Amino acid sequence: MNGPPVDTHSFGFVAACAIFLGTYVFIVSERVNRAVIAMLGAGLVIILGVLTQEQAIRAVDFNTLGLLAGMMMIVGVARKSGLFGYIAIRAAQLVKASPAGILMALTLVTAVFSAFLDNVTTVLLIVPVTFIICGELKVSPYPFLVTEIFAGNIGGTATLIGDPPNILIGSAAHLPFNAFVVNLAPVVAVILVLQMIANHFIWGIRLAAAPEEKARVMRLKSAEMIIDRWLLWCSLIVIGAVMVAFVFARQLHLEAATIALTGAAVMMLCETLPHHHHRHPELVTGAFHEVEWITLFFFVGLFVVVGGVEHAGLLRLAGRELIALTGGNKAVTAYGILWSSAIFSAVVDNIPFVATMIPLMKDMAPALGGPAAMEPLWWSLALGACLGGNGTLVGASANLTVAGLAEKNGLRFSFVKFTLAALPLMLASVAVAQVYLMWRYF
Repeated sequence: MNGPPVDTHSFGFVAACAIFLGTYVFIVSERVNRAVIAMLGAGLVIILGVLTQEQAIRAVDFNTLGLLAGMMMIVGVARKSGLFGYIAIRAAQLVKASPAGILMALTLVTAVFSAFLDNVTTVLLIVPVTFIICGELKVSPYPFLVTEIFAGNIGGTATLIGDPPNILIGSAAHLPFNAFVVNLAPVVAVILVLQMIANHFIWGIRLAAAPEEKARVMRLKSAEMIIDRWLLWCSLIVIGAVMVAFVFARQLHLEAATIALTGAAVMMLCETLPHHHHRHPELVTGAFHEVEWITLFFFVGLFVVVGGVEHAGLLRLAGRELIALTGGNKAVTAYGILWSSAIFSAVVDNIPFVATMIPLMKDMAPALGGPAAMEPLWWSLALGACLGGNGTLVGASANLTVAGLAEKNGLRFSFVKFTLAALPLMLASVAVAQVYLMWRYF
């Protein structure tokens, strides 16, 4: 196989692994803010020479940061129109203000949206609605937010554009949009239904709202939630255009960050136009205050720490060991890729892992029958990487985005509490994926 050997005794390898492990331990302990820990870890990666500053900068995924910042501003400005309040009331009334019904409805909406939008974008749109609904019914938003994380990562698995690992795989293996839908959407639909059933028995049956709260919600006039009709129409047009641009991003040759930040600029322009220019700095400052800077800087630090581990060769070494263990058997290799991708994606960002696995899998192609014979293995990688993101709070960008929004609204997201609930459900979903792979391809 191609690629240089990994020197596991070198200072760089040991230092990168120690920093990664230490960063992860402190994040799990939750004794210090995770953004502070991640940034300290990133600083050590550079100071100890694991990465140069230029390499550290290249390790940061600025497309993800731009996407997050842009969508946070779009959602923040759109919220002032009353749009999300209107959606919240209508959604609650359609299911007769039943908390369990709302849990299922928001799970389904999140999954469907995530199949056609980036799942980070989806949760940025859904989470504000969730807080409004839960505030009206006086129920804890925590179960709703957790199930939306699950739904976002599950739904994003179904299509080429739903999750960044799929974009990497599609580009490397020259797999079109339709191939992802045909091969992944069926098992994703099954997993989503099973997840919704599990959600109901874990959280839904225990959710309850007082009759008077339900009656009050049913009496609400959703139209009265609209505060600014000009901003409402601007929000609908801009959000709609941004969604369409995401769907056709490849044809437009645009990155998600460009689309989101341009949309944010247009939203800020729409908000400021009706007002006197003396108010413009205040309004623009308010839009920038909607950005979760703690979350963004956590991502910056985490990208550098994971980049150090990747540069040192840990991920490459793990991939080689996996391939050696399978002995060239395609089915065993596929299952190994599925489970290792899920486990690694639960503890490190799935993007660097997938980026490392792609060249290793290409090296395997001749021994396994050529590129055409590799297709089931690409689906194994996609299912493992995307579903594995549900395993822990740091498994996917959407998870941390929801946690950041929750903390801004006064709801603490515990790493341990989330993992205890999420990890068994993630493992069950991967088991379903393995049964599907066995039935359809092997």
